[in-house]
Amino acid sequence: MKVIQAKDWTAVMEAVAQIMTEQADHLCEMDARMGDGDLGLTMKKGYCALPEIYAGLEEADMGKRLSKAGMKMSSVVPSTMGTLMSSGWMEGGKRLIGKEEVDASAFAAFLRGFADGIAKRGKCVPGERTVLDAIFPAADAAEQAATSGSGLEDTAAAALEGAKRGLESTKEMTPKYGKAAVFAAKALGTEDQGATAGMLLVQGLYNGIQK
Repeated sequence: MKVIQAKDWTAVMEAVAQIMTEQADHLCEMDARMGDGDLGLTMKKGYCALPEIYAGLEEADMGKRLSKAGMKMSSVVPSTMGTLMSSGWMEGGKRLIGKEEVDASAFAAFLRGFADGIAKRGKCVPGERTVLDAIFPAADAAEQAATSGSGLEDTAAAALEGAKRGLESTKEMTPKYGKAAVFAAKALGTEDQGATAGMLLVQGLYNGIQK
């Protein structure tokens, strides 16, 4: 079954950077309706910097390398979403300490750590219309796939479907945080911009893993 070596994870990060660049304007438009309007710029800037940050680290231990990359990413995008994403990478990396490659179970563990990192840093839980509502179900789906014996590509595909289902569910949720909470009445029936960013992250990881 396919595995991705630590040195090759840069290409996966580049796939995330590509989709964040392609969708930056869309994220900004979504965010302008409910927030500051800069979400796309934040995601593009942070994720375009991440591959170079990761490639510049020398640790063979993938977990330590991912965690350090996440920590450095936080200084590139010192915003609320930037901090949440950085926290996700840091905690996700911690779940892979001691590993030099990613297989299906490691990918699932990374996503679970990513979700836990966001939840801890943001003090949020699923169902509150945040980025977590895409990442949490992605982690659930990945764990189920990996446990059932799926390979890395199929586990990533399951994670993406989970993220998409989670994003769709935000149409029925009421925002509780930030400026979006002020415009809560406008949120009903629309996808959350943070969860959209989370789904795009999983989409980028999926794209990179499939290559």
